[in-house]
Amino acid sequence: MRTPLELADAHPGPAFTVTLDGREIEALPGQTVAAALWSAGVTSWRTTRGEGRPRGVFCGIGVCFDCLITVNDRPNQRACLVPVHPGDAIRTQEGTGHDD
Repeated sequence: MRTPLELADAHPGPAFTVTLDGREIEALPGQTVAAALWSAGVTSWRTTRGEGRPRGVFCGIGVCFDCLITVNDRPNQRACLVPVHPGDAIRTQEGTGHDD
């Protein structure tokens, strides 16, 4: 079976490392935070305010806000839109992402 990179005939630059809650994750140039997390097998990275239900990517185009995450101490970033950069510190987010 061919990988997505092979199917797209993609030739990204070399992989780099970011962290998710302190765990190292490999990412590729041009990926969004959501794509890097998906590639690492992570499908949920925030919980809802009221009931603490898990959320990840829903729409994938920045409309729904289900994929909110904290990147480099900035809460409420849409993981499906934010490009990932070498050394990014990504954290899962609970509720609003602010100390309530």
